Amino acid sequence: MSGFTWHGGRLAEARGAYGGQDWIDLSTGISPLAWPGSDHLSIDWRHLPDPHDLAAMEAAVAACFGVDPDHLCTVPGSEAGLRLVGRMLDMPARWLVPSYRTHAEIFAHGAPMSADEEPPREAIALLLANPNNPDGRILPPARLLQWLARLEERGGWLIVDEAYADAVPSCSLAGEVGDGRRLILLRSFGKFFGLAGVRLGFVLGPREVVAQLRRMLGEWPVSAAAVAFGGAAYRDRNWIDGTVTALGEHAAQLDGLLARHGLGARGECPLFRLVEVEDGWALFDRLARRSILTRPFEEDRRWLRIGLPADTRALARLDRALADG
Repeated sequence: MSGFTWHGGRLAEARGAYGGQDWIDLSTGISPLAWPGSDHLSIDWRHLPDPHDLAAMEAAVAACFGVDPDHLCTVPGSEAGLRLVGRMLDMPARWLVPSYRTHAEIFAHGAPMSADEEPPREAIALLLANPNNPDGRILPPARLLQWLARLEERGGWLIVDEAYADAVPSCSLAGEVGDGRRLILLRSFGKFFGLAGVRLGFVLGPREVVAQLRRMLGEWPVSAAAVAFGGAAYRDRNWIDGTVTALGEHAAQLDGLLARHGLGARGECPLFRLVEVEDGWALFDRLARRSILTRPFEEDRRWLRIGLPADTRALARLDRALADG
C-alpha cells in the first residue's frame, strides 16, 4: 500500500502517490459519455445571466422531467440544493444508509435508518437517494409512494436525492411532485451529462418550497455558462435517450467483466458498480498501481466502487489489471 489517503476523487493525489501518467479515473460515478454539445455553445461572460434565459432553461428542464416549471428551482449543484432544503425544513430526520456522507450533515437532529425499516410514527423528514450511492440500490416508486403517504399523514416530508435518476428514468418520482404532496426531489446535471464542473442542479417540489428557495438564492442562482449548458443539453432529447440505452449496454459489459474475475457486482445504477471483497483497499491499491483509480471506503473496507469505463480500451485495461493478481 502506497500510503494514499482518500479525499474524494483526487486523481492528482493518486498520481503523486503512485506515479504514472495515463490514468483511468473510475472513482467518481460520473458518466464517461459526456454530452458533446458544449464545444458549440456561445457564452457571454461580460454580463450577468439573463433571467429570460434562466426561465427558458427551466422550462426545458421541466419538460424533460415531466413537471411544471413552477415546481422547479435551479441551484448550483444538487448538494447545495439539499443543504438549503435541510435548513429550510429544520425538523427531525432519518436518512437511509448506506448513503452519501453529506446526508448525515443535512439535518441537525436525526438518525440513520435501513431500507428494511419503516419510517417512525412522527413528523420527520425522510431523506434517501434513488438510485443510491454507493451500492446502486433502487427502491421501487410504489414503495416510496407508500412511505410518502405515511409521512404526509404525520406532517413529515419525503426528500429523494435523484442525482443519478437521469440514467434510470423509470425510478423517478418527478410525476408525483405537486402542491398537494410533501415531496421534494433533487436532480443533478453533471452526473448524467458527464460535466460535473458545470455545477448545476435542480430542486423539484411544491410551489411554496420553490418560491422560498428562489428567495434564498436570489436572481442569479447559477452562472451564464450553467444556464447555457442546461438549456441546450436538456433539449437534446435524441442524445438523452440514446445515452440511457448506451449506459445500460456499458454496464452490462462491466458486469460481465467483473463476473469473469469472480467479483459479484451490486447495484442497478448503470454508472457504477459496488463490489465486496475480503480487502477492498488491497484491490484499490492493486488497480492504482496500474493507473486505474477506483473508490474505496473507510466505513466498510470490503467495499470498492468501480465506475463505468468510457470505451473498449478502458474496459480492456481494467480486464488486464484484474487478471494481474
